Amino acid sequence: MIKTVAVISLGGLLGALARFGLGVAFPVAPHTFPWTTFAINVVGCLLLGFIAPLTAGLVRPFVGTGVLGGFTTFSTYILEIHRLVRAEQLPTAVGYLGATAISALLAAYLGGVLADSVARGRVKA
Repeated sequence: MIKTVAVISLGGLLGALARFGLGVAFPVAPHTFPWTTFAINVVGCLLLGFIAPLTAGLVRPFVGTGVLGGFTTFSTYILEIHRLVRAEQLPTAVGYLGATAISALLAAYLGGVLADSVARGRVKA
């Protein structure tokens, strides 16, 4: 149990630092589509869909819950929608809401399909 909590904590730290770094490197202008958070969440879902079926032991909580849990950010996603609504950018807010949900689901599915291909030896990781 302590080992699991430790690897999740370390992974979360690394994922959060990566997300913060990307946010600093690619800032989003106010009242615009939050591309950085969108990309982070979609890539995180793709990676989680790919990695989860291929990992076991402490690697799964380290990467899945820790790194990718710290990297992706549902709370920022919701706050950005709220910010856009308050700025009266309703079409952008609704577009962001839908585009993220659909893209993230598709990315997780695609990650799972890729993982299945790797597991069956059709694609080399």
